Amino acid sequence: MAQPRAKRCEIVGVQGDYLKIRITSPPVEGKANAQLLRFLAEAFGVPRSRVTQTQGLSGKLKVFLITAPTILPHGLDLGRDT
Repeated sequence: MAQPRAKRCEIVGVQGDYLKIRITSPPVEGKANAQLLRFLAEAFGVPRSRVTQTQGLSGKLKVFLITAPTILPHGLDLGRDT
C-alpha cells in the first residue's frame, strides 16, 4: 500500500499481505509511482532497473517486482526462514 503526500518516505511495516510505504510525492502524473520505485530500489539495495511496477498504476495497492534484492530493510520481516 502506498500513502502519498506523507511528511517523509518510509516503510511503515507489513499490514496483512501488503507492505505499507509512505512517500512524499503527490499522486499526480506518475510522480508518486516514480518516487516509490526509486525508494524501493534504495531500500532493497538494487539499481532502479531491477524494480518493475507490474500492477497498480493508479490507486493505493501496487505490485512491484524486485529482482535479486541485496538487502532487506531494517526491521522488515517478510516471513523468510532464517
